[in-house]
Amino acid sequence: MSSIAQAHILKDLQTDILRLEGFKSLGNPTLDMNLGPIKDAFPNASFPLGAVHEFLSAQGEDTASTIGFITGLLSSLTRGNGTVLWISSSRTLFPPALKSFGIEPERFIFIDLQKEKDVTWAMDEALKCSAISAVVGETREIDFTSSRRLQLAVEQSQVTGFILRNNYRNLHPTACVSRWKITPLSSESVDDLPGIGFPKWRVELLRMRNGKSGAWDIQWADGRFAPVYKFPSILPEQQKLAG
Repeated sequence: MSSIAQAHILKDLQTDILRLEGFKSLGNPTLDMNLGPIKDAFPNASFPLGAVHEFLSAQGEDTASTIGFITGLLSSLTRGNGTVLWISSSRTLFPPALKSFGIEPERFIFIDLQKEKDVTWAMDEALKCSAISAVVGETREIDFTSSRRLQLAVEQSQVTGFILRNNYRNLHPTACVSRWKITPLSSESVDDLPGIGFPKWRVELLRMRNGKSGAWDIQWADGRFAPVYKFPSILPEQQKLAG
């Protein structure tokens, strides 16, 4: 068997595996999320839409960074005219801040529940509606069975789901296609002006089904994600030459 034939067989097998695990072949909706080098960690180098993504936040600072990163994703996902449902029992999002990411607050529908245990149920119902662009649910814990139910819902509707686990207690397997951890980094001033610079985060992709894990430093600048480049420090020998 030639190498070309083997390559075709491997490609067909990979496509079949993706289809069985919720990625309905290359026909799944795709969108350029402007994630730069992160996209190489995804199956087919495309952020998985029509899937459920899990985000871990251990403390308040992480929650704020995670919401910022998710909002950046939603900015690309909605393109300014989609509808997002945000479901929680203790909402941490500040709606006016959405404009910083190019999203008008009226594009969001907030469902504030009294009990956290109802968040997963509401997400399950919302994810079945194909007229919605995305659903975000804030819940501390979710078990495998519940996450599997959510994943099955999006495989039919092709809506994208985000689970934001604030102050989570247990870390166990879920059926979500990915698991992320976003932590804040110090921002830098712009053009030496006083004040806070562009939001900057350490983005860790802890698990990606049929993809690769990794960590990147990313910032939100000029309405899009941009990698943060680290320049090497000047060595003593270079300092002598410069002097």
